Amino acid sequence: MQYSIGVEYGLHCLVYLIDIPPDSTIGIKELSAFQGVSETYLSKIFSKLTKAGIVSSVPGVKGGYKLAKSPAEISFWDVVEAVEGATPIFQCKNIKNNSYLCRDEDYAACSQASSCVINLTMLEAEDSMRKVLRNKTLTWLNEELDRVLTPQSRKDTREYFANSSNV
Repeated sequence: MQYSIGVEYGLHCLVYLIDIPPDSTIGIKELSAFQGVSETYLSKIFSKLTKAGIVSSVPGVKGGYKLAKSPAEISFWDVVEAVEGATPIFQCKNIKNNSYLCRDEDYAACSQASSCVINLTMLEAEDSMRKVLRNKTLTWLNEELDRVLTPQSRKDTREYFANSSNV
Protein backbone atom coordinates (compact mmCIF):
# COMPACT_ATOMS: atom_id res chain seq x y z
CA MET A 1 0.00 0.00 0.00
CA GLN A 2 1.26 3.42 -0.87
CA TYR A 3 -0.43 6.78 -0.86
CA SER A 4 0.46 9.12 -3.68
CA ILE A 5 2.74 12.05 -3.00
CA GLY A 6 -0.37 14.18 -3.51
CA VAL A 7 -1.40 13.40 0.08
CA GLU A 8 1.92 14.74 1.36
CA TYR A 9 1.76 17.86 -0.81
CA GLY A 10 -1.82 18.42 0.29
CA LEU A 11 -0.99 18.21 3.99
CA HIS A 12 2.05 20.47 3.65
CA CYS A 13 0.15 23.10 1.70
CA LEU A 14 -2.83 23.04 4.05
CA VAL A 15 -0.55 23.92 6.96
CA TYR A 16 0.49 27.08 5.11
CA LEU A 17 -3.16 28.13 4.90
CA ILE A 18 -3.63 28.02 8.68
CA ASP A 19 -1.99 31.35 9.53
CA ILE A 20 -3.33 33.56 6.76
CA PRO A 21 -5.86 36.29 7.66
CA PRO A 22 -9.52 35.21 7.26
CA ASP A 23 -10.10 37.43 4.22
CA SER A 24 -6.93 36.29 2.42
CA THR A 25 -5.97 33.42 0.15
CA ILE A 26 -2.82 31.78 -1.13
CA GLY A 27 -2.52 31.04 -4.83
CA ILE A 28 -1.44 27.81 -6.45
CA LYS A 29 1.49 29.67 -8.00
CA GLU A 30 2.91 30.56 -4.58
CA LEU A 31 2.19 27.14 -3.08
CA SER A 32 3.76 25.30 -6.02
CA ALA A 33 6.82 27.57 -6.04
CA PHE A 34 7.35 27.04 -2.32
CA GLN A 35 6.93 23.25 -2.56
CA GLY A 36 8.86 22.86 -5.81
CA VAL A 37 6.01 21.08 -7.59
CA SER A 38 4.22 21.93 -10.82
CA GLU A 39 1.20 24.23 -10.67
CA THR A 40 -0.76 21.76 -12.79
CA TYR A 41 -0.15 18.88 -10.37
CA LEU A 42 -0.95 20.97 -7.29
CA SER A 43 -4.08 22.35 -8.99
CA LYS A 44 -5.37 18.79 -9.39
CA ILE A 45 -4.80 18.12 -5.70
CA PHE A 46 -6.52 21.36 -4.69
CA SER A 47 -9.48 20.58 -6.95
CA LYS A 48 -9.97 17.40 -4.94
CA LEU A 49 -9.54 19.25 -1.63
CA THR A 50 -12.11 21.82 -2.78
CA LYS A 51 -14.59 19.14 -3.82
CA ALA A 52 -14.18 17.52 -0.38
CA GLY A 53 -14.91 20.83 1.37
CA ILE A 54 -11.46 21.09 2.93
CA VAL A 55 -10.50 24.30 1.12
CA SER A 56 -12.50 26.93 -0.68
CA SER A 57 -11.46 28.50 -3.92
CA VAL A 58 -11.67 32.23 -4.48
CA PRO A 59 -11.63 33.05 -8.21
CA GLY A 60 -10.04 36.07 -9.83
CA VAL A 61 -6.72 37.85 -10.05
CA LYS A 62 -6.44 38.07 -6.26
CA GLY A 63 -7.93 34.61 -5.88
CA GLY A 64 -6.49 31.49 -4.40
CA TYR A 65 -7.33 29.06 -1.65
CA LYS A 66 -8.15 29.19 2.03
CA LEU A 67 -9.28 26.61 4.54
CA ALA A 68 -13.02 25.96 4.33
CA LYS A 69 -13.20 25.02 8.00
CA SER A 70 -11.16 25.16 11.16
CA PRO A 71 -7.80 23.32 11.15
CA ALA A 72 -9.04 21.36 14.17
CA GLU A 73 -11.84 19.98 11.97
CA ILE A 74 -9.56 18.77 9.16
CA SER A 75 -8.02 15.38 9.82
CA PHE A 76 -5.26 13.59 7.99
CA TRP A 77 -7.90 11.04 6.95
CA ASP A 78 -10.01 13.80 5.38
CA VAL A 79 -7.03 14.71 3.19
CA VAL A 80 -6.20 11.08 2.35
CA GLU A 81 -9.79 10.38 1.37
CA ALA A 82 -10.07 13.60 -0.68
CA VAL A 83 -6.86 12.90 -2.62
CA GLU A 84 -6.97 9.10 -2.89
CA GLY A 85 -10.70 8.37 -2.77
CA ALA A 86 -12.77 6.27 -0.40
CA THR A 87 -12.13 2.84 -1.92
CA PRO A 88 -10.77 0.37 0.65
CA ILE A 89 -7.10 -0.50 0.21
CA PHE A 90 -7.70 -4.25 0.26
CA GLN A 91 -10.05 -5.54 -2.40
CA CYS A 92 -11.20 -9.05 -1.48
CA LYS A 93 -12.01 -11.15 -4.54
CA ASN A 94 -13.27 -14.12 -2.51
CA ILE A 95 -10.70 -16.43 -4.04
CA LYS A 96 -11.40 -18.88 -1.22
CA ASN A 97 -14.55 -19.77 -3.16
CA ASN A 98 -12.47 -20.78 -6.19
CA SER A 99 -10.32 -23.38 -4.48
CA TYR A 100 -10.02 -27.01 -5.49
CA LEU A 101 -12.19 -28.05 -2.55
CA CYS A 102 -15.08 -25.83 -3.70
CA ARG A 103 -15.61 -28.17 -6.64
CA ASP A 104 -17.50 -30.27 -4.10
CA GLU A 105 -20.99 -28.73 -3.76
CA ASP A 106 -21.29 -29.32 0.00
CA TYR A 107 -17.88 -27.77 0.69
CA ALA A 108 -18.59 -24.87 -1.68
CA ALA A 109 -21.87 -24.08 0.09
CA CYS A 110 -20.08 -24.08 3.46
CA SER A 111 -17.20 -21.95 2.18
CA GLN A 112 -19.47 -19.40 0.53
CA ALA A 113 -21.56 -19.09 3.70
CA SER A 114 -18.59 -18.02 5.81
CA SER A 115 -16.75 -14.70 5.74
CA CYS A 116 -13.19 -14.55 4.48
CA VAL A 117 -10.92 -14.29 7.52
CA ILE A 118 -8.24 -12.57 5.43
CA ASN A 119 -10.70 -9.90 4.29
CA LEU A 120 -11.96 -9.33 7.84
CA THR A 121 -8.39 -8.94 9.12
CA MET A 122 -7.42 -6.51 6.36
CA LEU A 123 -10.54 -4.42 6.94
CA GLU A 124 -9.80 -4.35 10.67
CA ALA A 125 -6.27 -3.10 9.96
CA GLU A 126 -7.57 -0.41 7.60
CA ASP A 127 -10.10 0.67 10.22
CA SER A 128 -7.30 1.04 12.80
CA MET A 129 -5.29 3.16 10.37
CA ARG A 130 -8.31 5.36 9.61
CA LYS A 131 -8.88 5.90 13.34
CA VAL A 132 -5.28 7.05 13.83
CA LEU A 133 -5.45 9.39 10.84
CA ARG A 134 -8.83 10.79 11.95
CA ASN A 135 -7.26 11.71 15.29
CA LYS A 136 -4.47 13.74 13.68
CA THR A 137 -5.68 17.17 12.61
CA LEU A 138 -4.09 20.17 10.94
CA THR A 139 -4.02 21.84 14.36
CA TRP A 140 -2.01 18.90 15.72
CA LEU A 141 0.32 19.02 12.70
CA ASN A 142 0.88 22.75 13.09
CA GLU A 143 1.75 22.27 16.78
CA GLU A 144 4.11 19.41 15.93
CA LEU A 145 5.85 21.54 13.31
CA ASP A 146 6.30 24.29 15.91
CA ARG A 147 7.91 21.67 18.14
CA VAL A 148 10.24 20.00 15.61
CA LEU A 149 11.19 22.83 13.25
CA THR A 150 13.34 25.80 14.10
CA PRO A 151 11.50 28.99 14.98
CA GLN A 152 13.37 30.70 12.13
CA SER A 153 12.13 28.21 9.52
CA ARG A 154 8.54 28.64 10.72
CA LYS A 155 8.96 32.44 10.63
CA ASP A 156 10.50 32.34 7.15
CA THR A 157 7.67 30.14 5.85
CA ARG A 158 5.00 32.45 7.25
CA GLU A 159 6.79 35.50 5.83
CA TYR A 160 7.04 33.87 2.39
CA PHE A 161 3.28 33.50 2.21
CA ALA A 162 2.55 36.81 3.93
CA ASN A 163 4.53 38.53 1.19
CA SER A 164 2.77 36.66 -1.63
CA SER A 165 0.43 38.66 -3.81
CA ASN A 166 -2.84 37.18 -2.48
CA VAL A 167 -2.37 37.71 1.25
